Amino acid sequence: MLPGVRPLQVPIGLRLSHTARVVSRAFDDALAASGGSVPIWLVLLNLKIQRPANQRQLAQAVGVREATLTHHLNAMETLGLVSRRRDPANHRVQQVELTEAGDALFVRLRQAAVEFDSRLRDGLSGSDLGSLDLLLARLAGNVGDDDAAAPAWEGLADTPRTLPRVSNDPPGRQPPSA
Repeated sequence: MLPGVRPLQVPIGLRLSHTARVVSRAFDDALAASGGSVPIWLVLLNLKIQRPANQRQLAQAVGVREATLTHHLNAMETLGLVSRRRDPANHRVQQVELTEAGDALFVRLRQAAVEFDSRLRDGLSGSDLGSLDLLLARLAGNVGDDDAAAPAWEGLADTPRTLPRVSNDPPGRQPPSA
């Protein structure tokens, strides 16, 4: 860009980065008000919906390295939110489970997350939300996001990509072959 020449539009990356930062901070604040944080929420959420068999699978589900997860689990274990034990079949593998306190915090954080999501959806139609989902996926694709890993919230809700296809054809009619 030439000195003194302004772009005609604000670059998408700057707008997206700013929006993500604002929304992320607000979500952090909403979870903190309920006694949690995003890392704690993601661990609790995945223990509930994914039920990973061990700490390695939990790290993959949450989308962090095992060392990072270990740091979070140490803190969560100290708070009494999770318990870890060695797999009887393989003592090198740690299994992670929610405690009653972890389950109670999950319920509080789930409510905070639902209320926050409702705030985000305010004034957006179903069509707007569908377009937003597609646009965000396209932006990620445009920068080469070919990461096949599922997001940390995979399985939380059905999305257009996870819902089974439903035919609008009358019963007994075969759909046209492709």
